[in-house]
Amino acid sequence: MTTSVASSEPDLSAAVPAPGQPTAAIDNGRVADLIAQLLVELGEDPAREGLIGTPDRVAAWWSGFLSPDGTATATCFTESQLSGQLVIVGGMSVWSLCEHHMLPMNLQVTAGYVPEGDVVGLSKFGRIAQHFAGRLQVQERFTRQVAEYLTGVIGREDIAVAARGVHLCMSMRGVRMEEARTTTVQTSGRFRTDPVLSQQFLTVAAGQWGAP
Repeated sequence: MTTSVASSEPDLSAAVPAPGQPTAAIDNGRVADLIAQLLVELGEDPAREGLIGTPDRVAAWWSGFLSPDGTATATCFTESQLSGQLVIVGGMSVWSLCEHHMLPMNLQVTAGYVPEGDVVGLSKFGRIAQHFAGRLQVQERFTRQVAEYLTGVIGREDIAVAARGVHLCMSMRGVRMEEARTTTVQTSGRFRTDPVLSQQFLTVAAGQWGAP
């Protein structure tokens, strides 16, 4: 069995569907007002130099983060000569927000699959990861959602997804352990039944993450 490893290059002209995302439009003006009120309650003056325009900027960021682009079909290419190959796409780094504390988490994502007759466009892996990260999330659910979506794309269950997360809710609050990392792995199909295939994927994923 051969292993192909590639890094994702996001395709800014395409996007993926947004199942489960809020459909109501975000009222930027209302969000800006709430941010201004929060600043007041925190003992700040929204009108002081340095904070002028901050509520609007924060509102614009929330709107952009929680409003993904429209739908687009993941591109697949015919490759009839492939046989017994493991394809792993790594180097995908996405930001999401912990829904328990609304603090950022950075997720290093690696995805693998076994192609049969066609291959998935590499940029789509990055877009899929960005899409499911762009919401209030937990890492465990994110990993499962990416794996399930990729299963639908390739039409088979031979999918593995691993994510390694740095959570600011753990690094800057609570126990404040800056070096703590959380790893989640979702596998299906041959990645569950074939220990050699599973180990190859996990070895490559761990190698791409490096240390700490």
